[in-house]
Amino acid sequence: MGLIRAMIKTYRGNGCSRDQLAKVQKDRLKKLVGFAKENSPFYKDLYKNIGEDFCLEDLPPVTKPEMMAAFDRVVTDRHVTMKRIDGYCKDPDHIGRMLDDKYLVFKTSGSTGNPAVVLYDQNCIDVSSAVAALRTFARQEDFKAFMRHGKKTAGVFADYGFYLACGMSRYLQLKMPRKKTKITVDVNAPEAQIIRELNAFDPAMLSGYPSNLALLADYDELTIHPDVVITGGELLTDKVRRKLQDKFGCYVQTHYSCTEAGEIACECSEGHLHINEDWVIVEPVDHDNRPVGYGVLSDKVLITNLANYIQPFIRYELTDRIIVHHEKCRCGKNTLWLEIEGRTDDTLAFENGVKTAPMSLYKILEEIKCIQRFQLIQTGPKQLELRLVSDRKEQGFAEAKRELLAFFKSKGLENMEINLSDQPPQADPVSGKFKHVYRAALPEK
Repeated sequence: MGLIRAMIKTYRGNGCSRDQLAKVQKDRLKKLVGFAKENSPFYKDLYKNIGEDFCLEDLPPVTKPEMMAAFDRVVTDRHVTMKRIDGYCKDPDHIGRMLDDKYLVFKTSGSTGNPAVVLYDQNCIDVSSAVAALRTFARQEDFKAFMRHGKKTAGVFADYGFYLACGMSRYLQLKMPRKKTKITVDVNAPEAQIIRELNAFDPAMLSGYPSNLALLADYDELTIHPDVVITGGELLTDKVRRKLQDKFGCYVQTHYSCTEAGEIACECSEGHLHINEDWVIVEPVDHDNRPVGYGVLSDKVLITNLANYIQPFIRYELTDRIIVHHEKCRCGKNTLWLEIEGRTDDTLAFENGVKTAPMSLYKILEEIKCIQRFQLIQTGPKQLELRLVSDRKEQGFAEAKRELLAFFKSKGLENMEINLSDQPPQADPVSGKFKHVYRAALPEK
């Protein structure tokens, strides 16, 4: 497609009516399904009974485990295999570089803990860039201030691994090496180092996980004054939003995205997350994949990425629970908007007032290749229990314990106790939601 055409199409999508959006979705879905049937053995088999005249609900939903198990048959380029990708990802210098000069490689564990490998072709990259450029900012005044101050962007994320934020940031840096407008600060670095790097860079935009930014906001030594703070990866609560606004003196917003679907919804000036309906189809459904109505909390979500042709995600299951609204928003946009429960992992608190954001621990554990799923539970002031699913459980635990102890030591926490549980990771028996990191009910002193 090319970036210019993606920008034009995305710009036109901003002004589409409900009927026009429905037609755009239908046309792009038909094109994507036709391409998938022709070039993906997985979808050719899955859609063998799907004719030319179909509706979205005729297409069988797919899950992450199904797609990852059949990865080589899912992708539409027969030269791409999981074995090749595993070899490619052994070299960290490949982060942000294109496999075969065609595809960016990303990894994610997602909300269920099952690992995923996600490829972006150039079309998907261009659409992602266009949506980011045209729909990121909730308020025009923040965008103008950001432009005036040199578009300097600092992200406090995992500065390693093939994650979407890290990979896309490095991809852009490699494309424009002379521009020094973007940095990624390692979320797991000591707070003093993070603060020093942020103060030296003085970003116009600060982005990161809400729980991590909330911990940084407690430090008087952090003296930056960004024009906007944009969070992601976790639920932005009203309490954390107010805390960040008080600390940085600017507008704080969020967005809803995932590696498989890209930017699903962007926040508007009314605080509503508007679905990018021209590029992604969002279906709130119940446990049996039956659609739920507007204003009803779903059990999960089916998403269709209309821009990714190398690895089609069509009616792909996410475990997020959302509410979709059809009421007209006062911001003037015609797109549907949603509320999301988001990740609800806990911030862990230890002795001497040390607190650890859940995403920091999450990123450490999902880097250990032999661990398929994990759950870390604080069971005492200095005690943690680790639940694992792994074909090499003892090795996985040994690696996890070593990395976690090193991390806690960097925070001034010595003699931490980490125990391997004989139980598997499990969802909360009441809510049904899965937490990677949480605090058990600790005994009162």
